[in-house]
Amino acid sequence: MAVGHSVEPGRWQAETDRLLDQMAGRFARVETRRRAGKFLLGLLADLPRKNCWTIAEHAGDLDPHGMQHLLGRARWDTDGVRDDLRDYVTGQLADSDAVLVVDETGDLKKGTCTVGVQRQYTGTAGRIENAQVAVYLTYAAARGHAMIDRELYLPRSWTTDPDRCDRAGVPDDIEFATKPALATGMLTRALRAGVAARWVAADEVYGADPALRTELELQQIGYVLAIGCDRRVPTGAGLLRADALTAGLPRHAWQRVSAGAGAKGQRFYDWALVTLTPPADAPDTACWWLLVRRHRDTGELAFYRCYSPHPVPLRELVRVAGRRWTVEESFQAAKGLAGLDEHQVRRWTSWQRWTLLAMLAHALLAVIAANEHADRPAVLGLIALTCNEIRRLLTVLVIDPARTLACPHAWSHWRRRHQHRARTSHYRRQQTTLRPS
Repeated sequence: MAVGHSVEPGRWQAETDRLLDQMAGRFARVETRRRAGKFLLGLLADLPRKNCWTIAEHAGDLDPHGMQHLLGRARWDTDGVRDDLRDYVTGQLADSDAVLVVDETGDLKKGTCTVGVQRQYTGTAGRIENAQVAVYLTYAAARGHAMIDRELYLPRSWTTDPDRCDRAGVPDDIEFATKPALATGMLTRALRAGVAARWVAADEVYGADPALRTELELQQIGYVLAIGCDRRVPTGAGLLRADALTAGLPRHAWQRVSAGAGAKGQRFYDWALVTLTPPADAPDTACWWLLVRRHRDTGELAFYRCYSPHPVPLRELVRVAGRRWTVEESFQAAKGLAGLDEHQVRRWTSWQRWTLLAMLAHALLAVIAANEHADRPAVLGLIALTCNEIRRLLTVLVIDPARTLACPHAWSHWRRRHQHRARTSHYRRQQTTLRPS
């Protein structure tokens, strides 16, 4: 094999088998288990559109009925597979300093029959659209990150209409829950299952919810939660707006710290930390802060409510704040590589199973990437294997090698070399333009 071509398809096949074996006991019939494996590989295949029809054709089925049955009516433990996904990700990417990141994403849909769909705001479109929204939980570790849980958001227009819910197969015990409440449930489930994580990060929707913050404090897990500038925080002078509290900070209160490496260099911002007044019954070691981020060029401010059961330095809080973006990367990868948003299912169970299988497919890519980075570091002149690149190679070397039309190693080498040059150029440009503090 030529220099730089260190990919071993056998290792990737073994990792795929490991994941499938881990959840094998959740299926009542061996035929259902095998079909689920084919479905998962179909989600990773190079298909122009991923749905039961195209995945069934790729798997060699004569019609889509078997794949549709797998999602809608087949007997298998969906919640059990969800737990297997969580254990697989947290076991393979294990990190005692991991961050649990919460966020929601929306899928644009037509009509009114698909479960959870109504006109509502979704960040996917950046406006109010006919959409289906779900909240996801990502496990972000030093080795990589992947989603480990999800909950579908059912608006009140659904939960107050029993007939509509019944037609979509929504269980009778499902009641209305806000997005922060869904997030709290997933976080509690993960922590009670023994997930090793020190922090939780989320955006303003979740940072504004006192019940979520209280639950995390009871669980003794730290958090860095974004809040709006008009949110009031406890100080010695009473409740003050976040922007008012930080308006008069002296110059020496700000420190320039990177929130982590980005595609075009380190993400440097100016940061300030303000100690907040703790609750009356707070333990002596517990700490509450307001963390403020300032953009180096525009001066734009962002605010975070922070808690830790023990004192930590500013850099640790900045690290956690920077990890929040891993959930956005997970959304992008799961949608672009594993068809998370391409489902054409309408009912509750089918949605639960489609999203779960797509999360499993993305988790497999994340774990393979983590193992490759650890065991086979990129040679000089190449970037490390990305999930995008692994998906390409997995498709032609493991999933469907008979359809290989060009040398996959040569194309992989060329793409990685090109990306290495681009990244090197970005970092050099940053170094020449970086202003001193």
